[in-house]
Amino acid sequence: MSAISPLDVVLDTPRLILRPLRHDDAAAIFAMYSEAQVMRYWTGAPWTDPAKAEDYVATSAQDIAAGTAMRLGVEVKASGQCVGQVTLFHFDVQNRRCDLGYALNRDHWGQGYVGEALHALLDFGFGALGLHRVEADIDPRNTASLRTAERLGFVREGLLRERWLVAGEICDTAIYGLLAREWEQQKAHR
Repeated sequence: MSAISPLDVVLDTPRLILRPLRHDDAAAIFAMYSEAQVMRYWTGAPWTDPAKAEDYVATSAQDIAAGTAMRLGVEVKASGQCVGQVTLFHFDVQNRRCDLGYALNRDHWGQGYVGEALHALLDFGFGALGLHRVEADIDPRNTASLRTAERLGFVREGLLRERWLVAGEICDTAIYGLLAREWEQQKAHR
């Protein structure tokens, strides 16, 4: 993986700007993660304390600076509003691998923002960062997220039974993987 300073990373798409989270994004982040439908398949319960969003933004900046995660806010160009986040995390530098995460405010579902943002993030990950593999851990009941991953070219590689305990409920997880060569083949056919 290359030594790019993620603090300087800003990715531009036709409708979005992906950039490090800022202090003024905390209210939007709290609104997103306090929504029960957004958190339905997450690994935690909906947030109830706005201070958690402040901590999340601060931790995101620390993670970027340390190179342990790259969490970018998804800003809609037309409004300047942060409507979600996309993340590369759990970097395994030796094996050029990491995990992928994403969340979007429910009011913005169905507009193609997640796919657009993840295309840019994966291009950056497989390109500038030199990743070989990206993985996604998805609750198999989350059909929208499964479809998003599959449209991006992720392949379902397995099911881990009863892996998570979320708000008192035991949940399975589907493991998806995408290789750099598969991403490049897809790009060639677009």
